[in-house]
Amino acid sequence: MKQSLQLRLGQQLTMTPQLQQAIKLLQLSSLDLQQEIQEALDSNVMLEVDEANDTQSDNNESNNSNTSLEEHSKVSADNDTQTSNDDLATELSANSIDFENTQNEIPSELATDSSWDDVYDTSSSFTAGQTATSSWSGDDSNLFENNGKTEDSLQEHLIWQMEMAHFSDTDQSIAEAIIDAIDDSGYLTQSLEELLQAFEPEDEIEVEEIEAVLHRIQSFDPPGVGARDLQENLLLQLRGLDSDVQWLNEAKILVSRHLKLLASRDFATLKRRMKLDEGKLAQVITLIKSLSPRPGSHISDDRPHYVTPDVYVKKINGVWTCELNAETAPNIKINEQYLNLVKGAKKDSDMSSIKDHLQEARWFIKSLQSRNDTLLKVSRSILNFQQDFFEYGEEHMRALVLADVAEVVEMHESTISRVTTQKYMHTPKGIFELKYFFSSHVSTASGGEASATAIRAIIKKFIAAENGRKPLSDNKISVMLAEQNYNVARRTVAKYRESMSIPPSNERKSII
Repeated sequence: MKQSLQLRLGQQLTMTPQLQQAIKLLQLSSLDLQQEIQEALDSNVMLEVDEANDTQSDNNESNNSNTSLEEHSKVSADNDTQTSNDDLATELSANSIDFENTQNEIPSELATDSSWDDVYDTSSSFTAGQTATSSWSGDDSNLFENNGKTEDSLQEHLIWQMEMAHFSDTDQSIAEAIIDAIDDSGYLTQSLEELLQAFEPEDEIEVEEIEAVLHRIQSFDPPGVGARDLQENLLLQLRGLDSDVQWLNEAKILVSRHLKLLASRDFATLKRRMKLDEGKLAQVITLIKSLSPRPGSHISDDRPHYVTPDVYVKKINGVWTCELNAETAPNIKINEQYLNLVKGAKKDSDMSSIKDHLQEARWFIKSLQSRNDTLLKVSRSILNFQQDFFEYGEEHMRALVLADVAEVVEMHESTISRVTTQKYMHTPKGIFELKYFFSSHVSTASGGEASATAIRAIIKKFIAAENGRKPLSDNKISVMLAEQNYNVARRTVAKYRESMSIPPSNERKSII
């Protein structure tokens, strides 16, 4: 085969170490960022915490404003909502990174580049806030938040009661098997026959023995624990009430005989079967609604999860302002002693390792500055877009997509997605993830656009004000929205209603 020379033109994507580091820090949550900074401090001798600036930040923070903001705010790790007592029947966006024109430099949307000056001003340091593990300053107002409660799980709580009771060795082994089969909601997940199969034939245990032990466990705290279904759970709780409780007998009859009618909201049939007028039936239902459909949910070993807001939004002198939280990361700087050693070295080979650490430290501080600037820029853009939300609430949320903010701040959509993921904003109306402020568009009769978040808030408002005897159907809500110039189909109303865990109209019907 004859050899020849060919000239080819092409493009190749290159990610420099600086670019990789900047992207990594940009998408980290505040908790992950603190861990990343601590690892950098432990591995790089050229980095140190600027304690002088930390102390100055403490003083400035204490004299900054008369308006107190929560240091930490509790949020549920998962969004699971406890089943309502009334219901008796029962992104992370993976956008690809746009590395166009990134050869040998960090793109402009990351607000930094890969070529930095070799001369570093040691008097300047990056202030990203205080470390969350700083020493106690004398203020014990939030000490209770840092002391995690030690709570027993439901199984541990039941075992403790079992050990306090007088069980024989055989009954105790049966009780342990039963407790092990009780889930976090307090229900027994296995039948008596299935529990019997766990024992050896030579144990000579009968189903009647297991049922007798189960009845003893069902007398434990919390009331209703060990029930095999909702009906048994409610009856156990009713039997544990004082006999002088009003409407107790009627409640027992309703639960034991007519629970399905109550679940289907067939109040006309209930009144006839129970031989009660509407007012008395309402009292009986009120007593049943005071019971817990998930008795085990009150005893849990799940500790509360906290997030630290990355951004604070507050109104000062009639103007909405946005600022970074000074508690998300420590103040770090270049270690001046090691820097002077580098400058005093006569040969480059003398301090080659230290110089490598110096360059890495400069890259790290620059990447932190880039993250800081980008987060603040995006947050301020969101604040400008959604000022009506901060003033008047969810019903005035504007339709907003990533491209809108990307155009204003002159960054790529993938960068906006990284910035808004696992970053939280503290506002007078609560703490929200930055992604909360982005929602799809819903057209209006006048040709404009409305936010899906605003539509959901309006639907929730309609349902909250509805007549319990004649709850609003999805079609009626669609008509009411049309009267306010919102073009929302019935199936869209149903989708929004389900996303808010609101049951349909036939399950919302009530006589109370």
